[in-house]
Amino acid sequence: MKILAFGASNSKNSINKQLATYAASLVENAEVETLDINDYEMPIFSIDRENEIGQHPLAKDFCQKIAEADALIISYSEHNGTYSAAYKNLFDWASRVVQKVYQEKPMIILATSPGPGGAANVLNTAVTSAPFFSASVVGSLSVPNFFDNFNQDKQILVNDELAQELQTIVNKLN
Repeated sequence: MKILAFGASNSKNSINKQLATYAASLVENAEVETLDINDYEMPIFSIDRENEIGQHPLAKDFCQKIAEADALIISYSEHNGTYSAAYKNLFDWASRVVQKVYQEKPMIILATSPGPGGAANVLNTAVTSAPFFSASVVGSLSVPNFFDNFNQDKQILVNDELAQELQTIVNKLN
């Protein structure tokens, strides 16, 4: 099984990328590819730009990565209660290449933040909207207080309850 994992954040030290990578490592016998969405930075989407340049090659590349995967693990950062601008822009461009962006793939949706909210607002938005873009959401999890619940040196969840919940969700991909 090939897992495509990424954090929907353009932070170089993204805690969401760390969480997605960790979750992907829990899938047994999987080949994992971790993306950095900074590699897919494009001008802000607009219909005028699309009319000028057509489908952006980086959006096509991103959609191809999804096509090559058997499953997706995405961890969303929350900016002002919603998607990061970097991810939203990538998604907008990608949706013009393949309207069903997630291409019928099983998907685990995660979110985390340094605070007690755990990016729960964006998690709810992602879980609600993903099926409209052909995702088969097999599970979701919000991880609050990231720095208290995740050991960055070992790259593992140290909160036993959250770790067990994540393992249960990840097992649905096997």
